Amino acid sequence: MATAATASATAATRFTLLAGAGLRSRISRLPTAVRFQRQRGLTTTALLKTADLQPKEQGKPETLDYRVFLVDGGGRKVSPWHDVPLRAGDGVFHFVVEIPKESSAKMEVATDEAFTPIKQDTKKGNLRYYPYNINWNYGLLPQTWEDPTSANSEVEGAFGDNDPVDVVEIGERRANVGDVLKVKPLAALAMIDEGELDWKIVAISLDDPKASLVNDVDDVEKHFPGTLTAIRDWFRDYKIPDGKPANKFGLGNKPASKEYALKVIQETNESWEKLVKRNIPAGELSLA
Repeated sequence: MATAATASATAATRFTLLAGAGLRSRISRLPTAVRFQRQRGLTTTALLKTADLQPKEQGKPETLDYRVFLVDGGGRKVSPWHDVPLRAGDGVFHFVVEIPKESSAKMEVATDEAFTPIKQDTKKGNLRYYPYNINWNYGLLPQTWEDPTSANSEVEGAFGDNDPVDVVEIGERRANVGDVLKVKPLAALAMIDEGELDWKIVAISLDDPKASLVNDVDDVEKHFPGTLTAIRDWFRDYKIPDGKPANKFGLGNKPASKEYALKVIQETNESWEKLVKRNIPAGELSLA
């Protein structure tokens, strides 16, 4: 876990490197709570206070124009995908809520729009809904990316789905679109959606009453009996009412351990770093 002193030293190093590019005066005029530098294609996050982040709606819900942006304490837009730091402490990660539990509107980060706001997905110009409510808070791990050019030899050679890694948060509280929560991973499900690998990290919010009781996949079955099977079956079957085949799962159709989930998070974070450094072509993805 990075200490405050380490974070300050890192930020100071980045400042020194960027000062020669004429950014010193621009940085000095801004509060220290947040500063994002995008220089030569590299996105970095410095001193972002996630506790100050708030969702800001634009447009009317359940319309094509509706967007939920994240803004910092000064009202500036930040990207929930690129600017929210992945790590929140020792074994703890930030999770951005796209779809609150017990809702059906298919909300997702707009990976091709500036500041990657959350919007409702569409198909042929129509808003998309799940055929039934999702029973858990659902969203993404920031600063992760499932590389569509990389085949996973452990999961049937499937390529990444070109999106951030998904999180299924099993706590009792219903979150809101755009909430940033601190979670700990518990398991991983390797969903294969039309040939693409679409990881589902099962996690729990640190503020949940049962958070201290669950630390790995076996604890989930003990304290949330049937939940892992329910998650797998929900994501396996949700396309069937639309006449599509069921999704498949790799890794023996079983949830992998916390250790494996952490491996997935690390690898997809490294892929994201390559993306924002433009070591991998971004295509239509927004890096702003």
